[in-house]
Amino acid sequence: MATEILRTKWMAMTVSIWIQCTGGGSYTFGIYSAILKSTQSYDQSTLDTVSVFKDIGGNVGVLSGLVYTAATFSRRRRDGRERREGPWVVILIGAILNFTGYFLMWASVTGLITRPPVPVMCLFMFIAAQSLTFLNTANVVSSLENFADYGGTAVGIMKGFVGLSGAMLIQLYETICPGDPKTFILLLAIVPSLLSVLVMPLVRIYKTSTVHEKKHLDGLSALSLIIAAYLMITIILKTILSLPSGANAVTLAVLLVLLASPLLVAVRARRGSVEKPLSSLYSPLVDKLETKTSGEVVVLDEDKSLNVLQAMRNVDFWLLFLAMICGMGSGISTINNIRQIGESLRYTSVEINSLLALWSIWNFIGRFGAGYASDLLLHRKGWPRPLLMATTLGTMTIGHLIIASGFQGNLYPGSIIVGICYGSQWSLMPTITSELFGVKHMGTIYNTISIASPMGSYIFSVRLIGYIYDHTITGEGNTCYGPHCFRLAFVIIASVAFLGFLVSCVLVFRTKTLYRQIFEKRLHRR
Repeated sequence: MATEILRTKWMAMTVSIWIQCTGGGSYTFGIYSAILKSTQSYDQSTLDTVSVFKDIGGNVGVLSGLVYTAATFSRRRRDGRERREGPWVVILIGAILNFTGYFLMWASVTGLITRPPVPVMCLFMFIAAQSLTFLNTANVVSSLENFADYGGTAVGIMKGFVGLSGAMLIQLYETICPGDPKTFILLLAIVPSLLSVLVMPLVRIYKTSTVHEKKHLDGLSALSLIIAAYLMITIILKTILSLPSGANAVTLAVLLVLLASPLLVAVRARRGSVEKPLSSLYSPLVDKLETKTSGEVVVLDEDKSLNVLQAMRNVDFWLLFLAMICGMGSGISTINNIRQIGESLRYTSVEINSLLALWSIWNFIGRFGAGYASDLLLHRKGWPRPLLMATTLGTMTIGHLIIASGFQGNLYPGSIIVGICYGSQWSLMPTITSELFGVKHMGTIYNTISIASPMGSYIFSVRLIGYIYDHTITGEGNTCYGPHCFRLAFVIIASVAFLGFLVSCVLVFRTKTLYRQIFEKRLHRR
C-alpha cells in the first residue's frame, strides 16, 4: 500500500510542495545582505549590483524550460513503449546549482576562499538564484500536466508555496541560527538541495485522471490556506510581542507538522479513488481543439503545440508579455521600494517590518486564489482566464493610486491590494500560456514571458521611481519626507497597471472563442 501511494500524482504534488517551500532562498536576501556587504567590503551600489544578478537569475528561466522539454519529451523504446526521463532531471540540476551558488557565497563570507572579485560574486548569486527556475519549472509544469482539468488550482498551489518559502526559511533562520547570517547561507546551500535530491524520484508525470479529483484538490487547497494563515499569525505575534527563544522552536515544529499534512490527502486520494487513463490532450481541457489565432489555424494537440519561436510569432504572446511587464513590473517595484515609502511617510520600523513580512502572505493569497478562482469561473461560467487577469490589473491600479495618495495608513490597504494582485499574475500567466500554446514547450515559453518581471522592475523601479525620487529631494541629505516624495512616481505606475488592464482586455477579446470551446468541451465530457 505504501509503495502504491508513493507512485501516485498526489504524492508527486506533495513532494513538489515541499521542494517549493525551500526554494525561495533569494527571497531572504535581506537576512544575509549586510554580512555580504561587510565581509566583502562592498558599498551600497556594489551590493545593489549583486542583488540585480539575484533578480536576473531567479526570473530568466529559459534554460530550465528547454531542459524540462528535453527531459520529459516522450521517446519510443525498441519495444514500442514510450519512455520519459522525467522532471527529476531538472530538479537534480536545480539542486546542484543551489548548493554550488550558496556554498561558494558561504565560503566567501567565512574566508574559506579568497575574497572573489565582484563579477565572480555576481556569478555565485546568479547560480544560486537560477536554481529556483529549475525547481519551479519542474514542479509547476509537472503539476499542471498531472492535474490538467484543474491546472489553475495546481499552478496556484505551486506558485503560492514558493511565495511563502521566504517566510518559511526565515522561520528556520530564527530557530537554528538567529543572528548568524553566515550559518544561514550554509543552511540555504544544504537544506533545499538535500531535500530536492531525496524526493525528486517521486516527481513524475502520470497519464491518469483520478475520480473525485476536485474534492481532493479542494482538501489540499484548504491545507494550503491553513498553512498561510498560521504563518501570518506567527509573523504578527513575533512582530508585536517579545516571544521567548524557545517559542521559535515550537512554531517551527508546528509548521513542519502542517507541511506534512498533504500526505493525508495523498493517502485518502489513493484509498478512495479509481484512476482512469487520460485521453491524449494538448491543452488542459480540449482534445484536438482548433482555433484561429493571428490569422492561423492552430491545432491544439501535443504533437502540434507551439515551441517558443513559434509562440513569439503570435500576437497573443506579446500581449501576454506586455501585460506581465505592466503587472509584474509595477508590483515588484512596489515591494522593492516599500521601506523607502514607509520612511518618507514617517512609519515606524516595526510597522515597515510588518508590511514587508506580510507581503509574502498577500502574495500567496493572490497566487493561490487567482488559480483556484480562474478554474472555478472557467468550469462553471465559461469565463476566459485572461478576464481575471484584466480584473486584477484593474484592481492593482487602484492599489497604486492609494499608495500615491499618501493619506495616513495608506500603505496597509495599498500593499494588500497590490500584493494580492501581483501574486495573481504568477499563477494566471503559466496557466494561460499552457492553454494558448500547449504543454509540451510550456516551461520554455512561460519562463520567457517571466523575463517581463526583472525587465519591468528595472524600468519602473530604477529608471522611474529612483529617478523621480532623487529629483524630489530638497535640501541636504539623501532622504525625502512627505507624501509628495513618491506621489508622481506611483501615479505613473498606476497608469502602467491600467495599460496592462487594457492589454488584458484585448487578450480576453482575442481568446473568447477558444475559452468558449473549452467550456463547451468540458460540458460535453461531464
